[in-house]
Amino acid sequence: MTTSYTVHPTAIVDDGAVIGAGSRVWHWAHICGGARIGERCSFGQNVFVGNDVVIGDNVKVQNNVSIYDAVTLEDDVFCGPSMVFTNVNNPRSHVTRKHEYRRTVVRRGASIGANATVVCGHEIGEYAFIGAGAVVTGNVAPYALMVGNPAHRLGWMCACGERLPAAGEHACPACAQRYELSDEHCLPL
Repeated sequence: MTTSYTVHPTAIVDDGAVIGAGSRVWHWAHICGGARIGERCSFGQNVFVGNDVVIGDNVKVQNNVSIYDAVTLEDDVFCGPSMVFTNVNNPRSHVTRKHEYRRTVVRRGASIGANATVVCGHEIGEYAFIGAGAVVTGNVAPYALMVGNPAHRLGWMCACGERLPAAGEHACPACAQRYELSDEHCLPL
């Protein structure tokens, strides 16, 4: 069978998985049969993608990431090495809670740093930037730079990935995109 995507011989793609053209599945990854994956995505070594997962186009998932059921990643999302998604708020081995999965949505262009944890049931806004090791326990505003445990907003990020100055109207020093910044929001102009 000819496919329009690449799968390493050690990877497993279950029957029924939908994977877009140009996507790559690397060493020892496992894509479950219900997964829906867009075009030009990359899944590093030892990645797991569950059945009830939707992934947009041009998503990069680095090594050792598990994307469990009830997670949606929109276009252009970056998941750093060994970051973690959860899908149950209060897990117990002896209590079945599959009917209690809480949806997590990561909006277009957001980046999640290495070893960060995203607690289920929250939305990460477009172009938000979650720093390495941060623990996200609530919704994240678009363009927010989040760090720490629990994660708190340290500032704002441009869509190109550069940190923006504090409040006021500013242009990104790297790409010249203009923004209106305040304590509550970052709005592209």
